[in-house]
Amino acid sequence: MTNTNDTMWAGTVAITGGGEAELEAYLARPLGDSPRGGVVVIHHLPGYDESTKEIVRTFAAHGYAAICPNLYSREGAGVSPDDQAAAARAKGGIPDEQLVGDVAGAAAYLNSLDHANGKIGVIGYCSGGRQAFLAATSLQLDAAVDCYGAFVVNDAPAESPFKPKSLIPKAPDLSCPLLGLFGDEDSYPGPEEVATLSAELEKLGKEHEFHSYPDAGHAFFAVDRPSYRPAAAVEGWKRVFDFYGRHLSV
Repeated sequence: MTNTNDTMWAGTVAITGGGEAELEAYLARPLGDSPRGGVVVIHHLPGYDESTKEIVRTFAAHGYAAICPNLYSREGAGVSPDDQAAAARAKGGIPDEQLVGDVAGAAAYLNSLDHANGKIGVIGYCSGGRQAFLAATSLQLDAAVDCYGAFVVNDAPAESPFKPKSLIPKAPDLSCPLLGLFGDEDSYPGPEEVATLSAELEKLGKEHEFHSYPDAGHAFFAVDRPSYRPAAAVEGWKRVFDFYGRHLSV
């Protein structure tokens, strides 16, 4: 999808998440009237931050309506995003069932917008990469992107404050094509985990394409971190837009 007019509206909205909870969310959408797909952006573990909002705007500049729900909204209105994230992490992160409900609410919000074409993609980074896979195996979606999601294949180690379980048992329920973007120098997930997931999806006949970058580790998309790897990130963005262009168009 190519957007020749990148004027957009962007700002904070309220959506209904899992358990009928009201969540803050950041929405960006083009101002044109062309039919468009929607993208649910799942933020990384540090939370709903400025770099994630920039990602949402990037999708809008490319012709999509995109939304990022603040998964930590339940920690209280008026609480800073950093404090919300700290409180959620102290509880062990976001329960899987709650995450699925929040993504479903975000997708429904996108589909309620004018000019929505009814197709929804999901993308997540870090913990959000695992959660993107979880959403794609729990909901009917049209495309999913996992950016270096840890603990899709393996359980979290015993010493981890977070206790996510392997999602491999859910792989047969993958509802849509999956794009995976990984760093060869990452440990969570390591290259062996990426290979295991690819082999399992191949065995199940699930459409997927995985790309790993040799000079990149975890969080190579994060422009505000030392882990940022421009070459991998630029190539990764090209892969994302090609993938969504094929699967979220009218």
